[in-house]
Amino acid sequence: MTVLAIAEHRRGELRDVSFELATVGRELADATDGDLHLAVIGGEVAEFADRLDREGVDVVHTVDEGEEFNHDVYVQAVTALYDEVEPDTLLMPNSVNGLDYAPAVANRLSLPLVTDAIDIERDGVLSVTREKYGSKVETVVEVDADRAAVTVRPGEWPPAEGTNGAEIRAFDAEIDESAVRSTVTGFQEVGGGDVDISEADVLVSVGRGIEEEENIALVEALADTLDATLSSSRPIVDNGWLPKNRQVGQSGKVVTPDVYIAIGISGAVQHVAGMKGAETIVAINTDPNAPIYDLADYGIVDDLFDVVPALIEAFGGEPPEI
Repeated sequence: MTVLAIAEHRRGELRDVSFELATVGRELADATDGDLHLAVIGGEVAEFADRLDREGVDVVHTVDEGEEFNHDVYVQAVTALYDEVEPDTLLMPNSVNGLDYAPAVANRLSLPLVTDAIDIERDGVLSVTREKYGSKVETVVEVDADRAAVTVRPGEWPPAEGTNGAEIRAFDAEIDESAVRSTVTGFQEVGGGDVDISEADVLVSVGRGIEEEENIALVEALADTLDATLSSSRPIVDNGWLPKNRQVGQSGKVVTPDVYIAIGISGAVQHVAGMKGAETIVAINTDPNAPIYDLADYGIVDDLFDVVPALIEAFGGEPPEI
């Protein structure tokens, strides 16, 4: 059986989910001794194809149409690629862009669509695991069809690495320009600013334990000292203390940094859903029973107003007066 996965890029850079799709796509293809086809649409497709040539990828299709994401172009291109490759499983990112075009593609191809997969298996039938009720319950959806489309949650699989010598194929999707009814005029990050916390290697994240808005300067100083990026849990954003693009969690962004330092964050399931893929998690909280400690690799059970200044000084910085 054949798997076709659609890579994603933004502002000239391939997103991590592209390489994660290669991993889950290979797992599915291996289950049936099949092939994995990866496709990239628009942008610097030749450069992207070289980077997408990771272990387990058999073919990389390039569709040289436009520079940035366009709904109408993607729907036409993915549909045409599907007809060309005839995969059993079509994988797309469960991202803002992926959720924009995936339903339209599935509808056009009359495919069942399962979104937000955190695990996928094919053992006779395709089984997709999803989370419900704020990540408190996992459900397994068995797809009663030979072919299906699935969107994959970023951060749930490790990115494919290495190189493989995959075949690179240029694909002419024959886009019907009269059916392209939308135009991309620019890019604006939701919540303002140009920081993408999902790309950070080290995140220093602050929660409601910080108590007051002016106290965020303390955590920001630690982030600056560590050359890290500042992020937060939802209450901080709801209070208007940091912009939306800094929010980690189910209603924010999914992040997979090398190090995630959770300060004054209890570890609600909605927050954990966004950061559990971090390689190393450090938690600072006065409550030894806080759920974040069930996930943390290192924990400091103490007052953050004592611990954070000490950490800033230990790493050569100067704590601000608050």
